[in-house]
Amino acid sequence: MSSFVNEFDELETLIYKGGLRIKAIHFHQDIDMMLIVLNNKKVFQHPISVYARLKKATYKQLCHYKLIGGGTGVHWPDVDEDLSLKGFLRDEIKNSIRFFKQKAA
Repeated sequence: MSSFVNEFDELETLIYKGGLRIKAIHFHQDIDMMLIVLNNKKVFQHPISVYARLKKATYKQLCHYKLIGGGTGVHWPDVDEDLSLKGFLRDEIKNSIRFFKQKAA
């Protein structure tokens, strides 16, 4: 008998217990922007260039992605890249904190 209990952190609670999922991703290479659309109608933007494999990809390769884990992750088979919703959320929080610290200074 296993006594393992999965302890979720705050981001995992939002994702797994709250049902937050990636719905779609859109790319604008000309301005180095990836838009991550969530099922709660929120949109995050991240530079494509942050991800080395995506930076080198063609537009066709970028658009050929698969949502995995029921929308908790993304896989790009043509460039062998996997990213997670948790990672996108973590980056969004870090960027927001950095922005507010700069604004307060």
